[in-house]
Amino acid sequence: MPKAKVALIGVGNCASAFIQGLQFYSKSENNQNLSGLRHPSLGGMTSRDIEVVAAFDIDERKVGMDVTQAIFSKPNNAPKVADVSKKGVEVQKGPLLDGVGESTKNIVVVSKRPDADVTKILEHAGAEIVINLLPSGATKASEYYAEKALEAKCAFVNATPNFIASNVSWAKKYSDADLPLVGDDLVDQVGSTALHKTLLQLLSQNGVKIIETYQLDVGGGTESLDTMERTRDVKRAIKTESVASTLPYKTEVVAGSTDYVDFLQNKRDSYFWISGTYFCNAPMQIDLKFSTVDAPNAGSVLFDIVRATKLALIKRQKGTVEPICAYGFKHPPQMQALEAAENAFKKFVEANA
Repeated sequence: MPKAKVALIGVGNCASAFIQGLQFYSKSENNQNLSGLRHPSLGGMTSRDIEVVAAFDIDERKVGMDVTQAIFSKPNNAPKVADVSKKGVEVQKGPLLDGVGESTKNIVVVSKRPDADVTKILEHAGAEIVINLLPSGATKASEYYAEKALEAKCAFVNATPNFIASNVSWAKKYSDADLPLVGDDLVDQVGSTALHKTLLQLLSQNGVKIIETYQLDVGGGTESLDTMERTRDVKRAIKTESVASTLPYKTEVVAGSTDYVDFLQNKRDSYFWISGTYFCNAPMQIDLKFSTVDAPNAGSVLFDIVRATKLALIKRQKGTVEPICAYGFKHPPQMQALEAAENAFKKFVEANA
């Protein structure tokens, strides 16, 4: 099967984890030592079948560099797990638009180079799948790249909470262009939202009545800072809706980012509170802390999404691809329970491999 050729929009921490992951797992022989991947092989493809062919950013410290060097440039602070060999893919200057907020304008060094012709570069690179990894608040920039992906006849993966795949007008544009569209807001491999939903589902299935629950996140890095300034309410609404969908009844649910702590760097701490009753209304409470490194949380899920989107391209799927959206994103066009989403994704892969 031909490789999935990917263009990255935003060469931040998620891009760093993604590219380092491709290098890290490429060293595994005969599909051995693939711990950390949900699907070492998906639809007949491994991580070796993913190739980064183009990348865009606005930071002077990244633009013009090989993408394998740019991922280690400031303000990135994702942990280094692999020495990545050069790919000959130069980071191109994208348009600024709303890519930098007030809270990050003193952290990002905006390049003065002229904006690149995005459509032309995507076409020349042979890109098939454009992955939007821009900051949460970059609504105009996300829509700009979604439009350029259409012009270059590429599928679009929206990892941000900006509504693209769940927007009816964008879904129609991609359907009319006979191209796949997936999103919105990428889930983490071991993220707080998935853990929260799993806990609630387990308790509910065991007869516990959930009275109230919350999930609060504290993180470092520019993405957490940008979220606090520009998309806190949106992220809270998305996460709350996602968590609440797990229960078959309405109850008090709050989920979302709460604060930024610079010295956490690329780490994230999540705090959970669950209160409920079980047999004869006996009370129960759960109060726990969950710590992760942010950037690597995107890697395994993106590997799955890219390969599934490649299958969608091969099978000429068009518009929003519901099984991929429900499996890999917090705000898909149609919300599904965890088990239903997993089963739908598995069936999609089996039917299109």
